[in-house]
Amino acid sequence: MNRIEPISLKRVKSYPLKDRKSKVGVDDFARVWEAGGSLGIWLESLPRILAGRDLLEVRDRIVEAVRSDRPVILAMGAHVIKVGLNPVIVDLMERGIITALAMNGACIIHDTELAMAGRTSEDVASEIGTGRFGMAEETGRFLNQAISQGAREGLGLGESVGATLMREGFPFAEQSLLARAHELHIPVTVHVAIGTDIIHFHPGADGASMGKASHRDFRIFSALVSDLEGGVFINLGSAVIMPEVFLKALSLVRNLGYDVKDFTTINMDFIQHYRPITNVVHRPTLEGGRGFSLIGHHEIMFPLLAAAVIEGLGRKG
Repeated sequence: MNRIEPISLKRVKSYPLKDRKSKVGVDDFARVWEAGGSLGIWLESLPRILAGRDLLEVRDRIVEAVRSDRPVILAMGAHVIKVGLNPVIVDLMERGIITALAMNGACIIHDTELAMAGRTSEDVASEIGTGRFGMAEETGRFLNQAISQGAREGLGLGESVGATLMREGFPFAEQSLLARAHELHIPVTVHVAIGTDIIHFHPGADGASMGKASHRDFRIFSALVSDLEGGVFINLGSAVIMPEVFLKALSLVRNLGYDVKDFTTINMDFIQHYRPITNVVHRPTLEGGRGFSLIGHHEIMFPLLAAAVIEGLGRKG
């Protein structure tokens, strides 16, 4: 058996450490915390490395968009509502930070139940075996009626539900994203996949009305995307529907000749999914702009980002 001689290291070429480009330096390190500090001080104490750097840059990009009167569109999945973030989103709308909402079909269910009863999110595991899951009478009746009436009036699905919630005067309407957005004249678009939501199997469900109203909302959403240059698009907790809708809307407006290239995209979720990373962070910004991914629980990360933006807008300059 021939033995393999170890390679010699005698002629390895090296160079001074000071001449090497390094990605981490002590100037980027975190600053230690002192009791009694403020949120602004804490934000500035973050390391300028990886997610710490990204959070601060995202904050600055949203602040710049708001100061420049550019749009900040929040697209979202229903889990965002179920972890209690409606007050944070409403506050950002009232401050003029969020300029439009886009949501999947499940959002209108939880948002409506909150307006009606101040509570939502049934225990699916305990109800699915009996066939009771999704069968709450008031939810299905109200939403299907609102959608059908809105479609007859030529309204989008978001406007249909928001306007009806306002007219009904439910006891917790102030907690509703759709109702408050309608009151603030902030556009809300709802993007439905037939069969994914409980209201689709209630007797009053009208697929033609849903399709008509949701397609109008897609066109409204596309109009919002056509003006996204210099603005910000946030995808919060939607793994499939909103990333797909955003990419299609972006392709549509570019096909129509709109110059939408230099903008910021942000995906926020507690794990990384293929479609949001591909269709929100990477593909839309190939022609310009910048995409970010912030990973963490919605109930912590989004209030943190909201607070950071509010702090940033409170600074001079």
